[in-house]
Amino acid sequence: MKKDTPYNYGQNADIEETLVKYILNTDMDALAEQAIDNGKILVLTVLGTTIAGAKSEGYDVLLDQVREWGGREDATILIHGGRVPAHNAAFINSFMARALDFCDGMSPGMHLGSTCVPVALAAAELSGGCSGKDFLTYLVVAAEAAARVNACSMYDGFDPTGVCAIFGATAIAGRMLHLNEKQMLNALALAFNKSGGSFQSNIDGAMSVRVIQGFASQGGIICAQLAKKGVTGPKNFLKGQYGYFHLYGNDEYDLETLFGGWGERSELTKLAFKRYPSCWATTSSIDAMLSLVKTRDLTPDDVKRISITMTTYSYKLVGHPYKIGDNPKINAQFNVRYCVANALFRHSVRLEHFDEPAINDPKLLAIVDKIDVTHDPDLEKEGRNCVVMRVETKQGTMYEEIIRRPRGGPGVPLTMDEHIERFHSCFNYAGKLLAEKNAEKILSMVRELDTLQDVRDFIPLLLAKD
Repeated sequence: MKKDTPYNYGQNADIEETLVKYILNTDMDALAEQAIDNGKILVLTVLGTTIAGAKSEGYDVLLDQVREWGGREDATILIHGGRVPAHNAAFINSFMARALDFCDGMSPGMHLGSTCVPVALAAAELSGGCSGKDFLTYLVVAAEAAARVNACSMYDGFDPTGVCAIFGATAIAGRMLHLNEKQMLNALALAFNKSGGSFQSNIDGAMSVRVIQGFASQGGIICAQLAKKGVTGPKNFLKGQYGYFHLYGNDEYDLETLFGGWGERSELTKLAFKRYPSCWATTSSIDAMLSLVKTRDLTPDDVKRISITMTTYSYKLVGHPYKIGDNPKINAQFNVRYCVANALFRHSVRLEHFDEPAINDPKLLAIVDKIDVTHDPDLEKEGRNCVVMRVETKQGTMYEEIIRRPRGGPGVPLTMDEHIERFHSCFNYAGKLLAEKNAEKILSMVRELDTLQDVRDFIPLLLAKD
């Protein structure tokens, strides 16, 4: 029997105080079973992508910098080892989790798990340990809070991860550090002042795509710690004249979206879990090409031209011409031309297909030149990820494939077997960084997460072999 959470969220409600009450007072008994299941999938997903991303471009520079900063040995740098202040451990662990863009996502582009899970682990170490049940509760409640704020947001090019996921990070850290209501309100208000980030990083192929993920995690722990010390933030950080919903919501928000059915209706059902290690905006196009490859037995030699029509939102993010720049992996991850050419060329989309030897294959680049990308605002009516693909063959045949909702997104979830397969693909991509036996141990612990005595038991399984 689920407990009621009878907080007032009528027109006269103080929405900041109401949000804080939900975050601090919701326990596992008040959560929908599906939300708890999604929390476990989130943990499994992010542990896998952290392992796979442990030696991605830039990790060595950030690792050196974090160690150079030094400080208290509060929490563990995953895979590589060593202990640093919790906010810096969360920073680099989140960088690794996001590096291969194979994690979770939520429209219109917020990556919750790659911030919330590393923060939860680092904050658990900082606070001296945490049961699996509490860990899962804090994670799900905090992610739910951020997801509901996200659902009321309009970003127009701001990166939802940097702007909104920081609220999830702060809420988790705040619960781990046992903040009271006043302190939690100040922590979230400080997070509002620390939020930021732009999708220009994605378009330009800059490493800051991943660094923004780390900033959100780092900022969440810092804000919780500052609030616990008595540092204040604006009380009206959501509804104020210059508050969040003015800056990121056109002065509009819906109380039912923010608070309705808390515990019974989970916004986390809108999480998308990826089948491919690239931007979610490329997924429908990949699905379309792989479907044509399978049903029409297409090969690169058959194809004369490929035309992709996307929604305007997706086009702005991944529809630009393909050019290999300073960060080839990011250039490929956030370009639909590359992703579709790869799907046609290799008949699959895997982690290794975004490594430089694969990216630079001249045969694949020749296919990229055959692809045209346009956008149609009317496609939004069919869904933000709707794609129409037309392939003209050299024999004059025209094939068309329409994908309205890609697999892995809301309404078309992956199976548990597919989630496990993705975890193994991440584990294996890392080579022999971790002992082979650790994979099954991690899977088992995630399945039984709500029964673990202390989530710090994960840490030894996430450290590279000597």
